[in-house]
Amino acid sequence: MPELVVRKKMTCVEEIFHEGGAIAATPLRRAASLTVIRNPFAGSYVPNIEGFMDDLKPLGLEMARTLVKALGGDANVVEGYGKGAIVGSAGEIEHGALWHVPGGYAMREVLGGAKAIVPSTKKVGGPGTRLDVPITHINASYVRSHFDAMEVGINDAPRADEILLALVMTTGPRIHARVGGLKASEIKGEDGLR
Repeated sequence: MPELVVRKKMTCVEEIFHEGGAIAATPLRRAASLTVIRNPFAGSYVPNIEGFMDDLKPLGLEMARTLVKALGGDANVVEGYGKGAIVGSAGEIEHGALWHVPGGYAMREVLGGAKAIVPSTKKVGGPGTRLDVPITHINASYVRSHFDAMEVGINDAPRADEILLALVMTTGPRIHARVGGLKASEIKGEDGLR
């Protein structure tokens, strides 16, 4: 498979103290790790691309570890996660789908075997394109308090022949979450849903 070429990386942490109500005793922290890579398939249709997922696995682990470190170094504080990709205009949406396995499994591994499927989104766009990365609870996708999203992007990426890869982790539910449903304290952990 082609060589993995990284142009740039960015990590950011957002702290949310309130959403109009009382100030939370502990702010919600959301962190994103972004990496811009050269798209080895840009500019032409390549039938067999699946093998590139193996090349992306070490990057996925590195980005997941970066997020845990950005959130204080303790994987046990992470309660939510998500992933996404923005493919430059010379690529296709399927190139973003290459991130599903290496990004998702990396976060589950680093977090000690989280059970819920890692929600994902992808799109094709030019430099400065923004992406709303969906977030759910790491062990039960039906925990409504953790349904969230984090907007990510880099002003000069992706260029036409690049892919911007994103991983996101959070430390808890939305501030002032109050729409009912399954609570994090009620998770059975049997199937990644409840």
